[in-house]
Amino acid sequence: MNRYVCIHGHFYQPPREPPWLEAIEIQDSAFPYHDWNERIAAECCAANGISRIWDRDGRISRLVHNYAGMSFDFGPTVLLWIQQYAPEAYEAILEADRKSVEKFSGHGNALAQGYNHMILPLANARDKRTQIRRGIKEFEHRYGRKPEGLWLPETAVDLETLDIMAQHDILFAILAPNQANRVRPLDSEQWQQIIQYAGRVLQLLSLAFSVTLGKLPESIQ
Repeated sequence: MNRYVCIHGHFYQPPREPPWLEAIEIQDSAFPYHDWNERIAAECCAANGISRIWDRDGRISRLVHNYAGMSFDFGPTVLLWIQQYAPEAYEAILEADRKSVEKFSGHGNALAQGYNHMILPLANARDKRTQIRRGIKEFEHRYGRKPEGLWLPETAVDLETLDIMAQHDILFAILAPNQANRVRPLDSEQWQQIIQYAGRVLQLLSLAFSVTLGKLPESIQ
């Protein structure tokens, strides 16, 4: 039996610039870097674009472009900062999506994200639409294509949010296993129970599901 693991990377940082300076001040806790954006860019965002594989002797045996081999999303605020201050990492992110689109017949690795990480079930319908629409527009601006999936901040979800996503042609989101009871393919009448075992890896895996375009999803309970 073949087994597969899908790894998703969720990357987000809030705006750190005070409005009266429009520049990030020194953040001592990020030492030896100037601020946490710089530290996260160096240790995470850029590192995933050119990850080192070590041999048994502690020497670099090869370099791997992690973004090209995994599902990922970037928050608009952190991606804007990366574009301005870590352009090589920014280009590596865009390149990974372009290559994945070529490899998977038009399906890219990148997902959109609610624009500024609002917890969508706590918002009213108008604000949900604003967050989803702006997240989609931001994605199209960066990646030059329409997103198929959208990361829900903190994977927080309700049916109204899913309905609005479906109305905007979003095909899937990512949830934790305990956020759904049963699932079924859209072309099947057979439901499958989502089984959870305490302390097992299954609790850590995310569940990708499809939503029916234009109406509340009938394939999710």
